[in-house]
Amino acid sequence: MDVVKTAQKADQALGKYTFIRALRPFSFPVALVTCLIGILLAALQQPIDLVSAVLVLVGGVLLQAGVNLINDHADIRLLRQQPGQEGLINAIRYNFRCGMLCFLLAAVIGFHFVVEQGMGFLLLCVLGLVGALGYTLSPVNYKSRGLGVVLVFWLMGVLMIAGSALAMGAQLNTGLLLQTVPVSLLVSLLLLSNELRDYESDHQDGLYTLTVRIGYAASVRLYLILLASAYLMAVALLALGLLPGALWLLPSLLLVFKPVRLLRAAPDQRRPLTPATARLLLGFGGLFCVALLNPWGFWV
Repeated sequence: MDVVKTAQKADQALGKYTFIRALRPFSFPVALVTCLIGILLAALQQPIDLVSAVLVLVGGVLLQAGVNLINDHADIRLLRQQPGQEGLINAIRYNFRCGMLCFLLAAVIGFHFVVEQGMGFLLLCVLGLVGALGYTLSPVNYKSRGLGVVLVFWLMGVLMIAGSALAMGAQLNTGLLLQTVPVSLLVSLLLLSNELRDYESDHQDGLYTLTVRIGYAASVRLYLILLASAYLMAVALLALGLLPGALWLLPSLLLVFKPVRLLRAAPDQRRPLTPATARLLLGFGGLFCVALLNPWGFWV
């Protein structure tokens, strides 16, 4: 019992820098949904290999885990300004090493697909890896420059979905890129919800996220614009014949009300905003997969 209590006290002291909290396993379904959409888009073009599909899903989760684990590395600079924070700094460094290991394992899977798909896929992998590392590491650190919401749209949205499709042998075309946009917008929305939730603490700590830079009210408007754009883009895809099953997305509207209501909540009541936005993303993404699998099922 003493060992258990000691471990619990150690976890409490490390706070958000404990390995599990830094790993953020609750975010893995996001990677699974985006990769699955890419796999299904490839399946619309040609038969797919099940083993390759599993490798794509594993690689996507490893990339998500890597990004999560290195996410706090920039906090070392702030912690060095405070005495007695060596334990937290060591925890961040440990998480960082684990994150780099995740990237290495993802790179091994990526190399397998480079052999199969060619040098074009290698370029895509390099862009993704550089973007993931630059998200939080100095001197680039897109996150502290207020570019996180934009970069996540491309890296964890468009690039993840299109990259998964290319890994499965799909041909990259304008239609496929357009099909990546609705879910990619909600991936950005998820990060923005995190910034809105932490607005006061980020402002106090000098973390210049996009929300801190443009203000809370402007970020709320951006949240609503991104949310509306995801559904409007789905309507556009329906009109273009790229998502005939777009009506499958209608039930996901039920998940919109809670996060929108929380945008106006007091700071201490705003904590559920990110989980509520995550549920919206997963619901929308899951129904998007259904729309791709069974585009006409809603009608008959």
